[in-house]
Parts: sequence; structure tokens; C-alpha cells
Amino acid sequence: MLTPLSSEKAIRLLERENTLVFKIDDHLSKTEIKRLVEERFNVRVTRVNTMRGPKGRKAYVTLSKDASALDIASQLGLL
Repeated sequence: MLTPLSSEKAIRLLERENTLVFKIDDHLSKTEIKRLVEERFNVRVTRVNTMRGPKGRKAYVTLSKDASALDIASQLGLL
């Protein structure tokens, strides 16, 4: 499961670093997250970082320069 996040930090990363932030299931690996994002949004992912916090696990997905995270965010209704 990939659920997009729309916190202030997530929007800032979206605009400045072309990075999407998702809340993810604990069992997903970085490779699986990359594959899911590439297939779902038809973009190329350059990097995936994950973080486990008190509210669950998050994935920071950086897109290639030719893909726009802003376009995907508007498709998802974040903007």
C-alpha cells in the first residue's frame, strides 16, 4: 500500500527536490516501492529512502529530472 502524504515537509520536498512522500506498509522493500511507483505513475525513480517513525513507515521517492513530482501530486489531489 502506498498512501501519499501532504504535510508541509512533503510539499516542500515535492517542490524543491522532485520527491514524493508515501506512507507505506512495513513489509515493502525499497525495490518493491520503486517498482510500484514506476508502474503506477509511468515515471523513472532515481532513489528510494525509507524511514520508520512513531506514526509508521514512510518512503521518500525521488523522481528523475524528466518526470515532474508536481504533476503526479496534482493527479493524486495533493495540490
